Amino acid sequence: MEHLPSLSSLRSFEAAAKHQSFTLAAEELHMTQSAISRMVRELEATIGVTLFRPAGRGVALTDAGRALADQLHGDLDRLRGTIRNASAAGDTRRLLSIGTLPTFGSRWLAPRLTRFRASHPQVEFALHSHPAPFDLIGEGVDIAIHFGRKEWVDGTLTELCPEDLVAVASPLMADRHEVTQPTGLARLPLLHLSTRPNAWRVYFDALGLPLDTVRQGTLFDQFSAMISAAIHGLGAAIVPSYLIEAELAQGTLVILGRPACEDDRYYVVTPRGVANPLAAQFRDWLVAEARASTRKRMQFRG
Repeated sequence: MEHLPSLSSLRSFEAAAKHQSFTLAAEELHMTQSAISRMVRELEATIGVTLFRPAGRGVALTDAGRALADQLHGDLDRLRGTIRNASAAGDTRRLLSIGTLPTFGSRWLAPRLTRFRASHPQVEFALHSHPAPFDLIGEGVDIAIHFGRKEWVDGTLTELCPEDLVAVASPLMADRHEVTQPTGLARLPLLHLSTRPNAWRVYFDALGLPLDTVRQGTLFDQFSAMISAAIHGLGAAIVPSYLIEAELAQGTLVILGRPACEDDRYYVVTPRGVANPLAAQFRDWLVAEARASTRKRMQFRG
């Protein structure tokens, strides 16, 4: 084969193979169904094989089509990365795309970005946040924050920090209820996180307190809202200590106990096989920041 297929025909085939449908591929690429069909026929003519066969109301891959689809997705991802790196190399202003968990991004990461920019003034940041794991290549993310096990398909993980949970309340609430020992937390209204509904039960079970002593309280779906409620005296909360560094330093929250932490940790993730010196520098800086943050929090042991 002397001539390579057009990029348009390859992208059309990739989408059609993913959806097993020319119609859905057209919707994804904002093209017409007939245009997708034409691009696929062009590709078949170029490489000399049939890639799809009719299947009900849709299409199905032939053996040749399946072999091409299995390889092509990775090839196109690498091409996108190559083009992105080449574009960045020709621009003195560098863009770093960061994927982060919402509360981690707003309370720990964002306040520190000015320190990185002080030594990298040419860098601009694009922050993306959602609780689900990022599709690094598909979403164009250079580096992401992951909480959980050390598992990530097509990603290289570097440990950032353990979770370090603390039970906290406002000092006024702690004084009002005369909480001087961790067991005294059972007398307080408790704040709960919807993604960790059993956090308080596990904590009190470890202290040997009956489960029926656990009081019902307000339920939240984000750490940030629960932290604000704890500051204003709505109840006690179990939160990761690195999310409340400022509040501990200012004395608006006090540590009343330390629940046992699970094995889940925070990791920095970069796409495997994609060379990005700026992302590597940012990863190393994040790890150093996390270590310094841990040392600083040691003074607030509770």
